[in-house]
Parts: sequence; structure tokens; C-alpha cells
Amino acid sequence: MKLKDIPVVAMDAPISAAPLSGHASVLLREIAERVRHWIETGETATIDLLAMPLNATDLDWLRERLGTGEIRITLDADGESTLNETNCPGVWWVMHHNPNGGVMSAFIEVAPVPELVKAHRDDVQGGLERLEWLITDLG
Repeated sequence: MKLKDIPVVAMDAPISAAPLSGHASVLLREIAERVRHWIETGETATIDLLAMPLNATDLDWLRERLGTGEIRITLDADGESTLNETNCPGVWWVMHHNPNGGVMSAFIEVAPVPELVKAHRDDVQGGLERLEWLITDLG
């Protein structure tokens, strides 16, 4: 086969990322309002990112604006969950993945600590029982 016999096919350039939809900036204002409300009343809030009309560019824009904070929590229970404080204390980016790594849910949580990592009363009761057992084992 000669070089002139090799077929050349022109292809369109790959489609670039979708433009911002305008929803991300509205959401950023909503997050600020939820933080303000939390400061005034102590009422926390959760925003379901997957229930909103956000595209990948919106999510990237929002993640960039919120930045990365000092705290990262990883839970491994029937898939990995990541809870990342943003650069705005009290604003958390929470993602839950299935065992195959697919995103099952994504939230912005406005709270001092995400609800998922708080110890539940029943768990604390079980921990107390374990401590008491350890104490009685001391003799």
C-alpha cells in the first residue's frame, strides 16, 4: 500500500465542555443564604446536587469557587463516602459511591459536622457497654 492509498477522514474536533448553565451561580448564592440561616438559627441544611439542573461544567465551577478546606473524611460502608470541608468552614461537599465507584449521591451540607459522621445514640450505648466490659475485665 502506498501513502497516497491510505484513506484520510476529516473529523470534527471533540466537543468542548458544556458552558455554564447559570444554575451554579444561583446555587452559590443559595449556599450563602443557608450558611447565614445556620448562623442565625442553628438550623443545618442539605442541598442535593444531583436533583439540580447542573452540568459537569457547573459542578467544576462550583467546586473551584468553594475550594478545599482542611478536613477530609472517608467512610467505607457499602461503597466509599467522602466528606470534604470546602474553603468555607461549615460548608461540606459530600459524595457517596457504590461499591463499583459510581456516584450514588452528592450533596452540599451546611453544618458544623456532617450528619453522617456524628455518633448515633445506639452506637454510643454499644461503645459504653464495650468500655464497661473492658473495665470489669481489669479486675
